[in-house]
Amino acid sequence: MRSILVALAAAGVLFASSAAQAGTLQDVQANGFLKCGTHIENPGFSALDSNGQRFGFDVDFCRAVGAAVNTPEIKYTPLTSKERLPALQSGEIDLLSRTTTYTMSRDAYLGLDFTNITLYDGQGMMVRKSSGIKSAKELDGATICLQTGSTTELNISDYFRKNNMSFTPVVFDKQPDVRAAYDAGRCDVHTTDVSGLAAQRSLMQNPDDHVILPELISKEPLGPVVRHGDNQWADVVRWTVWLTMAAEEFGITADNVEKIYAESTDPEVQRMLGKTGTLWQDLGLDQGAPVRVLKTVGNYGQIFDRNLGANTPLRLERGPNAQWNKGGLIYVPPFR
Repeated sequence: MRSILVALAAAGVLFASSAAQAGTLQDVQANGFLKCGTHIENPGFSALDSNGQRFGFDVDFCRAVGAAVNTPEIKYTPLTSKERLPALQSGEIDLLSRTTTYTMSRDAYLGLDFTNITLYDGQGMMVRKSSGIKSAKELDGATICLQTGSTTELNISDYFRKNNMSFTPVVFDKQPDVRAAYDAGRCDVHTTDVSGLAAQRSLMQNPDDHVILPELISKEPLGPVVRHGDNQWADVVRWTVWLTMAAEEFGITADNVEKIYAESTDPEVQRMLGKTGTLWQDLGLDQGAPVRVLKTVGNYGQIFDRNLGANTPLRLERGPNAQWNKGGLIYVPPFR
């Protein structure tokens, strides 16, 4: 009897292992395209260029994963805050890359797994310069425009309650509607993540007429999300993102990656770029995956600078999103 139970248990393990391997990576490669959920419109993160092509910070991580799995065709699904998590849960998309905050409740019972933190952000508040307001503590009784279906609602309620202040919410499903209402004067304050405020301000009639107040009222660690239970797919996304971050630390860019691949004698760089070892094959990818990723999107610093940095309409500083050896929080596990 004991031997029968052992044999059944072993068979169960083999079945579970086989089921786990037949996951999103195999589906994406069989389909020949990656289904990535992102913003409808959020400058710097996900927007359409004059040719109707998606570009932005979040979009670049979709492109990086597509390059890693060797399926450069990306089918983007623009999603509101309310739509984004159900779309991932239902299988409508393979990957969510849409300024989504990593929280305990989302991680614990929504059937989702957060991978990396690609942007350390925080919720802020934007007001008109003409108001003369210098601090969020001056906003008692304000009317505040915000988007439903996000962490924004709870954060703003918590902040006003803790500071014994009141406010009147004006709520919309879509971020462009929030911006339009604030820009039209329907509310005193626009609140969302600071990066989002910078993005929306860049689209207003007179961007320089608005100021983001200094207070951060929450922590908003943002990053790509996958479905719970598909460990291989989560690892593919996680290590693809970490590759872009490590490449910046090692000075590897889209322009020099092939030269460094050919000439570097650094053992970790050789492993990271797939020249030695089997790290990428162990993920179910081919040996050329890391070079392909970096040629497609560049390193993390390049992704940040071209979409969010000082020379873009968002004009964001690196701050906590600098490398760990430059005072930031970008810290990558070793490639070994």
